[in-house]
Amino acid sequence: MDGIRQRARSSAARCGGIEWTPAIGARRKQQRNQRIMALSRRTRAHHYSVYVVELSDAVWNEARFRRANPDYVLGKPFVYVGMTGVDPDVRFDKHKAGIQSNRYVREFGLRLVPHLYEMYNPMPYDGARDMEVELAIGLREAGYGVWQA
Repeated sequence: MDGIRQRARSSAARCGGIEWTPAIGARRKQQRNQRIMALSRRTRAHHYSVYVVELSDAVWNEARFRRANPDYVLGKPFVYVGMTGVDPDVRFDKHKAGIQSNRYVREFGLRLVPHLYEMYNPMPYDGARDMEVELAIGLREAGYGVWQA
């Protein structure tokens, strides 16, 4: 214990007479983390995206999907609409790998359909959350078979 006190005194001499304590170190670390988080929030405020995945025709055999799409127009594609904080390509790969995936995308997902969502991205979190719902409603009204979790 004596060696620790001696090192603390010598570090206090090096730091202009302020003795370092674990509480001071924790407070400085917390302040640094708050500055970093504030900076990252400012720079990454608009990094969310909506995305649309085309689903295979076999999804129409799922009763839940049919019940969710009573106004489906024959011949229109089946799609999944989602939102993400990462690149839509990365998110699609995660779906297919079974990582935080939606069952319909994992089993029936074919490809991303960028022309249906590119014009909206990137956006803030609240905008992406709302746009996911709006895009799903719009596609459903256009006759698409839509699954939106």
